Amino acid sequence: MSFFISDAMAEAAAPASQPGIEGMLFPLAILAFFYFMFIRPQSKKTKEQKSMLEALKKGTEVVTSGGILGKVAEVDENFVKLEIADNNFIQVQRHAIANMMPKGTYKAMSKKSSPLAKTKKS
Repeated sequence: MSFFISDAMAEAAAPASQPGIEGMLFPLAILAFFYFMFIRPQSKKTKEQKSMLEALKKGTEVVTSGGILGKVAEVDENFVKLEIADNNFIQVQRHAIANMMPKGTYKAMSKKSSPLAKTKKS
């Protein structure tokens, strides 16, 4: 009577096998892969950023996450006052500091962008 579906033959069902350690290797390998590729590098980067922010002090040259280069004038618990040009200051949140720059970067860039350093083209 079953034209499209063949009749199922009742056979003794094989007992369900329990996956042992072999069945757990693949999921454990995936978890290890995600840990070493994503979780560990991110936590390492977070730890480095935190130690860099704790090391901020007056006179340190930094770049903000917005790309502003400046020298630290004051450090507060939550905010940092940056000197971005001669007697021009801005305040940014402490976590907005992206990188510390080598000494002399601020002076070199301020001399380069100074209007006196530019010459008139005839």
